[in-house]
Amino acid sequence: MPAAHMRQPDRDAPVVPMQDGGDRLSDRMLGDELRAHRERRGYTLADAARVIRGSTSKISRMERGQSPVKYRDLNDLALFYGVSREDRVLLEQLYQQTSNEDLFARFADVTPNYLKRLIRLERSAKWITVYESRVIPGLLQTEDYARALTRMIELERSDNEIELIVGLRKQRQLMLGQRRPNFVALIWEKVLYQPYGSASMMAEQMRFLRQAHATKNVSVRVLPDWYMAPPTSVYHMTFEEGQSQELAYSEHADGANYITNKPQLDRTRKLLTNLRANVHKGKKNTEALERAVAHWEGLAAEQPG
Repeated sequence: MPAAHMRQPDRDAPVVPMQDGGDRLSDRMLGDELRAHRERRGYTLADAARVIRGSTSKISRMERGQSPVKYRDLNDLALFYGVSREDRVLLEQLYQQTSNEDLFARFADVTPNYLKRLIRLERSAKWITVYESRVIPGLLQTEDYARALTRMIELERSDNEIELIVGLRKQRQLMLGQRRPNFVALIWEKVLYQPYGSASMMAEQMRFLRQAHATKNVSVRVLPDWYMAPPTSVYHMTFEEGQSQELAYSEHADGANYITNKPQLDRTRKLLTNLRANVHKGKKNTEALERAVAHWEGLAAEQPG
């Protein structure tokens, strides 16, 4: 984007809102960026209005910072304008400063009720342990990996809906590395070598896993490829004393099950205990992650372009 159209703040610093009544500076900044992207592509107010199924006056008010921007409208316009990943980050930062919209309201169209319950529980969990034998756990997926996987599974979804699903996953990742929850991912080693996109995309995903493992309160543990990994997924949460202290979650084709009865929870704990006992230990675990990074970076280097 031409410099005249895009103000470039310090991207290492958060965008800090300045309140000045109903017409906030952050609202005007977000609207100004949306207008700049529209004009850069040569689109009219009417073109943009059709994208969000609204009126030209609504677009005009949004661009002047006089009408709040809904997340779905922001997503649809960013796709329509062909906004780059870097510029999308700026739009997301500005949106975070302007919005009091609930997380579920933003992603209501792509969030089934059973997943909404899980997301609410995640926020109050003390420990989350996830086991995967087929894919990288959702909370540790990069945008491109999540996008590729979603396209593969959610065949009926539009591009806009897929971007909303990826956006929700990004929002859920924000809790990682915080004071809580503590997050443990148990991943079968073969998953690290299962391609869901280009070698460069997979290399980025492996680097993200390596970085996550070095993050406070996050642990990525790799089960050796020779291990007979059970072909299931496990999502287990524990909570502070005084609450219902434990539950497990399992998705299936038509929804999800929340497991709270003692016999099933005992079996889940036993499975996780067995898995933890068989992961690579210490240096070998780090080496397993490094091998996966090197594998995909090597393949990416061999590919043209």
